[in-house]
Amino acid sequence: MADHDMGYEEKVAWGGLIVSIVHFAVYVGVLLTRAATTPMPETPYVDAMLWSIGAAIVVMILLSIIVAVTTRRDGHETDIRDKQIKARAEFTSRGFLIAAALAALILAMLELDPFWIANVLYLGFFLSAMLEAVTKIAQYRGGVPAW
Repeated sequence: MADHDMGYEEKVAWGGLIVSIVHFAVYVGVLLTRAATTPMPETPYVDAMLWSIGAAIVVMILLSIIVAVTTRRDGHETDIRDKQIKARAEFTSRGFLIAAALAALILAMLELDPFWIANVLYLGFFLSAMLEAVTKIAQYRGGVPAW
C-alpha cells in the first residue's frame, strides 16, 4: 500500500485506541491489586472506575486539541467519507454495548453483587470503544466498503 497521510480523524482514532487500552489496563491493574487482599465482589472499585473514565475523557480531549493544533486541521472539514466511517464504526461497535446491557440485566435479575454488574457494563464500554477505533482505523487504511 502506498504511503498513507493520516488525517485528523484517523489520528484521533489511533489515540482513542491507545487511550482505551491504557485506561482499561490501569483500571484492571488497580482492581487486581486491591483484590489481592479482598474478595473480588468486596473490592472497592467505584473510585477507580470513575477516575479511570474521567482520566480517559480528559486525555482524549487534550489529545484531540493537540492533534488539531499539530495538524493545523489542514483540510479537516468533515467530509462524507468521515461521516460514513464514523457511522459504520458506531454501528459495528454497538453490539458490545447491547451484549453488556443484556448481561448486566441478567446479573441484576439474578441479584448478583453490583460489583459484577458495573464491571460487565464497563467491559462492554471498553470493548465497544476498542472495536469502534479499530473499525475506523481499518476503514481509513483500507477504504470504506459499500453497504
